[in-house]
Amino acid sequence: MPDSHPLPRTGPDPAATLRSKKTPAVTLIDTEAQVDMRRVRGDRLARVRAGLKARDYGACVLYDPINIRYATGTRNMTVWCLHNAVRYCFIPAEGPVVLFDFHNCEHLSAGIETVSEVRHGTSWFYFGAGPRSQEKSKVWAAEIADLVRAHGGGNQRLAMDHCDPFGVDALGEHGVSVHDGQEVLERARCIKTDDEIALMSVAIGVCEIGMARMREALEPGMSENELWSILHQTNIAMGGEWIETRLLASGGRTNPWFQESSDRVIRPGELISYDTDLIGPFGYCADISRTYFCGPGRPSDEQRRLYRLAWDQIHFNIDILKAGMSFRELSEKSFKLPEKCQPLRYSVVYHGVGMADEYPHCAYLEDMDSGGYDGVIEPGMTLCVESYIGEVGGAEGIKLEQQVLVTDKGVELLSTYPFEDDLLVKEI
Repeated sequence: MPDSHPLPRTGPDPAATLRSKKTPAVTLIDTEAQVDMRRVRGDRLARVRAGLKARDYGACVLYDPINIRYATGTRNMTVWCLHNAVRYCFIPAEGPVVLFDFHNCEHLSAGIETVSEVRHGTSWFYFGAGPRSQEKSKVWAAEIADLVRAHGGGNQRLAMDHCDPFGVDALGEHGVSVHDGQEVLERARCIKTDDEIALMSVAIGVCEIGMARMREALEPGMSENELWSILHQTNIAMGGEWIETRLLASGGRTNPWFQESSDRVIRPGELISYDTDLIGPFGYCADISRTYFCGPGRPSDEQRRLYRLAWDQIHFNIDILKAGMSFRELSEKSFKLPEKCQPLRYSVVYHGVGMADEYPHCAYLEDMDSGGYDGVIEPGMTLCVESYIGEVGGAEGIKLEQQVLVTDKGVELLSTYPFEDDLLVKEI
């Protein structure tokens, strides 16, 4: 299904500068300029091709539906295709883009200018091919190798984001060498155009409407699943697509983090923490975290103390963020957690966000040597600034997260959903 539909009637207004986020609108005006989707698709495809040329690859084959969506602006059964390798795309550094789609789905990409040709895909994963997987992989490889020879300019270095061993071996029989395509796409996706920021803002607007509905509906006696479902319903009703996780927990399930929503009943006086991980309209991600207090009554001093720590961490780390900083420098200068909170620290301090969580991954300094890597923050990156505050053996934990845009002049907030006044009522 192509990205050819107009902007939904709800979400921030991308007119004029395309990225005024201080007060997101909830209504688009049909007399104002809209995002040019042909330009969006052209810009994204150009970045992919530039990445191929920079690494001396003749072409790439993409299987990840998010990468295909980015490069071509087309989609089809995205979540299903994430685990069923039925849809893939051949993109040469120069030349025609050939999309291989699922059975009788060729019509879905009709009229999309980034796609030169649509063919029926060859499935060789086990569900589709069973004991014929190796045989079918050879059929698949022969077709891909023909395209490489025809459009690779003599370069048989092929980048792929996913490929099982049968496929690598079969391509090798044709003299085609397989290289890392995920790096190409992650680096292409990490810098956003103004158009992309406008589309992301629509997703954030939809997400924040869902968050407000969750806050309004929250009451003792409802289950975590019931509360979480409101965000899903809002997203789907307003043109969004899916949510990547189920990260909502209440009371004692908020510590440690990463417990997904359940049928547990929420009780008065408890905290509810969640992480949206929402893929909204146009396939862009709104990754925002908040913690609510479920009344009646007022939060305890301990709940406010934890919340204040998380709030301080988020704002400190936004304040130090600047283009040109290295990931290691960010780790070294970032907010220092109290000793009791360090063992349960979040997996990253910052991470990239676009059509999903993506490059870069900025680790805590304690994790830099074992799992981190270095790089440079660039203008045009969109990042999520993370905090989880919970103590080992503590009763509850706080999850907060903001989504921001890095510019050459500083940092712009993309997420504007308010924090909890009752949990920030005084300094602790």
